[in-house]
Amino acid sequence: MAEFDKVVRGRLVTEDRIIENGFIAIRDGKIQVVGEGVAPAAAEVDDHGDALILPGAIDPQVHSRSQGDQEDFIWSSRAAAAGGVTTIVDMPYDQGKLISTPEMLREKAGEAAEQSRVDFALYATINPLHGASKVAAMAAAGAAAFKFSTFETHPERFPRITTPMLHEAFAAVARTGLIAGVHNENQEVVEAATRAVNASGVTDYRAHGASRPAIAETLAIAEVYEISKSTGARGHIVHCSLGRGYEMAQSYRAQGVDATIEACIHYLVCCEEEDVARLVGKAKCNPPIRPRAEREALWDHLAKGNITVVSTDHVSWSLDRKSSANMLENASGMPGLEVMGALLLDGLVERGLPLTHAARLLSGNPARLFRIADRKGVLAPGADADIAVYVDRPRVYDAAASGHNVVGWSPYEGRTIRHKVVATYLRGELVFDGSEVLAEPGRGEWIKPRLPLALDQAAE
Repeated sequence: MAEFDKVVRGRLVTEDRIIENGFIAIRDGKIQVVGEGVAPAAAEVDDHGDALILPGAIDPQVHSRSQGDQEDFIWSSRAAAAGGVTTIVDMPYDQGKLISTPEMLREKAGEAAEQSRVDFALYATINPLHGASKVAAMAAAGAAAFKFSTFETHPERFPRITTPMLHEAFAAVARTGLIAGVHNENQEVVEAATRAVNASGVTDYRAHGASRPAIAETLAIAEVYEISKSTGARGHIVHCSLGRGYEMAQSYRAQGVDATIEACIHYLVCCEEEDVARLVGKAKCNPPIRPRAEREALWDHLAKGNITVVSTDHVSWSLDRKSSANMLENASGMPGLEVMGALLLDGLVERGLPLTHAARLLSGNPARLFRIADRKGVLAPGADADIAVYVDRPRVYDAAASGHNVVGWSPYEGRTIRHKVVATYLRGELVFDGSEVLAEPGRGEWIKPRLPLALDQAAE
């Protein structure tokens, strides 16, 4: 009788090295042995030759329910599986429901468990009407993190949290040990800049960047980290488009603040002159995609280790909400789950950077950020056997062609992407074979963070 259920072979990419001719031995959905050379006997052997074997990605920012009756976990998790993403962390701003009570969180988790093909964790938030009073209870119920915004996208679905209330919320989150993530744009600056853009008559692709100038982002970042310093909370910027933001995060870390910061893949891949000008509404997001110089600054910070995690900020708006000739009328956000890992690997290769960055930014760091590193994010004994396999197989990307996306558009369509996921394993089970998503809805599990003992006991 074979000692292991499965062995997966290939070039293993970990956070600190690449193991040539490596193998992973799996039993009961867990990694048991990681090694090089001759592998132990197993009931199944999946030999991927010289393909890259990475830990399954953890996408720190997914919006599965921003548009009702559109995507949901059925489709977001399908795109995730096809993209080597084995855990999605979903945001709390669902259409018609701000996930701001323990009951709402548990209800969403139950529905996601019936739909999701990959594992998932959930952000929670607060409703300005009841402030921070429910933070501890939501942490005890299983929230992986808390999300707030310094800008009001919508008064009910995506409200602004004022500075005094943000301080109160950070203090409450600090006691849970979870992160306090913030959408980082200053309300007053954006409102004034938007009025100026409207008065100018500019409506093309340039309007969006002009309506959200860099200072709106950096002022909000400073507010977040100053409140983190005051309260002891783990302050996290959920998307930063500016090199200056990563400089600020590093500076606050040097002062002892637990300051983390996230780069969306579109900020690393796209720029205003080349992509927003061409794609217009399809490339609209908040904060905006910046000029080429900022994109290159982000790669410099990535090389220096100043970026904590890479995400998609994935949302699949229907095309009618991304097609207005007036840039400011389009919805903000874009899909990316199917290609995030491939695009990051492409960028690392193009710039001669170590592939180990991908294991750290897509898997190890997100697992630590959300306190799930006891089982997720690494190729190591004891961890869930979540694995993504990539090969160098250039193709022109067509989001509609794979059938794994609820929408047929993408900001990356028409782009040549070199890396391709040919296999995704979730807890040792093949859930994507390079062509078809094999996992049925309901395969995914709700992943909860490890909490301080007092909160763990409160959840029992």
